[in-house]
Amino acid sequence: MASRYVVHRDGTAGGGAILTEEFGCGILTEAVLTIDPGTAGPYEAGRHEETLFVLAGTGTLLLGDDEIEFAEESGLHIAPGEAYRLRANAPVGIDVVSVRVLNPAGEEIETGPRRVISRLDEQGIGHATAGREYRILAGPETGFRSGTHFVGYIPPGDAAPVHYHRYDEVIYVIEGEAILHIDGEHNPLRAGSCIHLPARVLHQIENTGDIPIREVAVFVPGGSPAAAYLPDGTSAYAGQPDDPDR
Repeated sequence: MASRYVVHRDGTAGGGAILTEEFGCGILTEAVLTIDPGTAGPYEAGRHEETLFVLAGTGTLLLGDDEIEFAEESGLHIAPGEAYRLRANAPVGIDVVSVRVLNPAGEEIETGPRRVISRLDEQGIGHATAGREYRILAGPETGFRSGTHFVGYIPPGDAAPVHYHRYDEVIYVIEGEAILHIDGEHNPLRAGSCIHLPARVLHQIENTGDIPIREVAVFVPGGSPAAAYLPDGTSAYAGQPDDPDR
C-alpha cells in the first residue's frame, strides 16, 4: 500500500515532481531537478516563493541581470514573480531540490535583508531534541518571508519522542537510513526519500543506520526547527515554550 506521507525519488517517473498537490500537498510542493551541463530554464516562480538546495554539482544562478555562482550544498531563495535559469558546470551537471510555497506570506511578515544564496558550511549549528542538530539556510531574517529552510542531522541510533509541529513541512533525505513512524505507518527512509509532514500530525523518525541522517527541509510558517511538542502539548525540547493552543 502506498504511503500517505512518503515518496521515494527513484519510484517516480523521471524523478521530477515528487510531492505535489495531487499527493495532498496544498501548502508546499517538492521537486528534484536533474540538469545536465549547460543552461536550463527559465523557471517561473509565478506567485510562489521558492527555495532550492544543491545536492550535487556546481553552477550559476541567472536571476535577472545577476549571475550568482553556487557550490554543492548551497541554498538559494527565489522571490514571488521572479524567473531564473540554472547553468550547470561540466562534467556532471547538478541535482537540485526545489520547494515551492503555494500561498506565500504577505507583507505583514517582517523580514531582514534579502540573501539569495547561503552556503551550508557557513551557517551556525542549532540544537533540537535527542541530540539532533540543524543549520538554517533561510528564513524571515534572510528575506524568505514564508518559512524556514534548513538542513537537519539525526545521530545514529536516535529516536526522538513521538511529537508534532505547528508548521507544515516537506523533507528530502540526503543520506542515511531511518523509519518514519506516522499515523499507523512505518515507512523506511533512505537517500532520495521525500516526506510530507502536515501540521499537528504525530510522528517519529528513528535512525536505524550507522551514520547520521542528513535531511533538507522547508516548513511554513517560519520559526525554529526545535519547536516540537509532545502529544499533550508540552515542549519536546527543554527551554522551548509549550504549545500555546493546548
